[in-house]
Amino acid sequence: MQPLKKILNSLALRLLGNVSGNDLTCVVTTSAHPPLLSRYRAEMIISRVRLVSALFAVLTPLWIAVDYLAFDFELSLMLSIGRVVTSVAFAVLALSYQGSPHMRDAYRSLGIMFIIPTSFFIYSHLILSSFDNRGGAAILAAGYAFLPFILVAGLSVFPLTALEGIVFSMPVLVSSALVATLQIDQMNWNTHIGAFWLLLLIAATATLAGMSQLALMAALVRQAHHDPLTHCFNRASGEEIYNLQFSIAERNGNPLTIIFIDLDNFKSVNDQFGHHLGDRVLIGAVDAIRGTLRGGDALVRWGGEEFLMVLPNTNFSSAIAMLERLRFNGLGLRPDGNMVTASYGIAERSLDSPDNSRHLIEIADQRMYQAKHSGKDRWVGCAETAQTTLPLSSEFGMPDNFALANIS
Repeated sequence: MQPLKKILNSLALRLLGNVSGNDLTCVVTTSAHPPLLSRYRAEMIISRVRLVSALFAVLTPLWIAVDYLAFDFELSLMLSIGRVVTSVAFAVLALSYQGSPHMRDAYRSLGIMFIIPTSFFIYSHLILSSFDNRGGAAILAAGYAFLPFILVAGLSVFPLTALEGIVFSMPVLVSSALVATLQIDQMNWNTHIGAFWLLLLIAATATLAGMSQLALMAALVRQAHHDPLTHCFNRASGEEIYNLQFSIAERNGNPLTIIFIDLDNFKSVNDQFGHHLGDRVLIGAVDAIRGTLRGGDALVRWGGEEFLMVLPNTNFSSAIAMLERLRFNGLGLRPDGNMVTASYGIAERSLDSPDNSRHLIEIADQRMYQAKHSGKDRWVGCAETAQTTLPLSSEFGMPDNFALANIS
């Protein structure tokens, strides 16, 4: 495995420059894309689709004058009809999907943008093949064959994964092969095979350029939205993620649990052992917390030694089970050999019925301070209508001298 990993690292560094083999999955498929990256990517793809569509909506009908000068009236009229329809379709697309942050809309808009000129390519070739063009008209007619090359080259404008590049270039490749098959009696197969091979090379190069754009975007998003020490989301991006998840949960009626975490007595670590060792303790605790999270969860560094866990589709009891696992695994050790502990405040959207997303955060924050003032190394949360302060179960490694305390 190690030699293969080194080869992937070397290949990624040479081809993409700013992404390692460990992050290669990000530019191959979307399975590892965080929500923020998906949102910014969707917005960029849609904005570029609308820009390109607006440009072609203006440029496509301008060629009608050239067609009338080069071709017979009947042929130029049929091509003009196709150009007008294509221009209208581009104009409609340019006015659609404005401001959408969803990848499904980005896929639709990009797919439509490729379908429009691909349809015109097939339409124009079917018409041109039925006329006997000579001289300048033949040269101009041959120029229509270059449309697929322009289309696949356009993939380089968008930040796409390798899989997406293959999917979106496939209709162009298939349409090119279809046109060749329809004109099987009129063409030189050697010429067509060479042109198709060139089309494949351009599609691969354009896809690689899109992957490079995506790699750069992922790196910029990571730098802009993550805390440089712990690699958690920073507060600004964390609030954005949380507000988005709160809106989704509220709209769909799903549970959403948040947990405020404050490391106990962390200031004493910095005071006694220095900030360098304090940073190591902080990183170790974050690694332990991150090890309990699922793929859709988020960990935010709220400030100093305070963190916010955002747990979509998670009810109160599931959050407690996760905290038990976290306490069992531990948060690491302080430089003096003692265990790192934390105080937790838990709030759940369905049970707490907050007025808004900010209110739910305030509830979790208050409960964290209640846990801190009640003896630390415990959580405060809601169980149905009652608030309960509990040290984490001794079954999972808690000292036996912690007692349960109810807060009415």
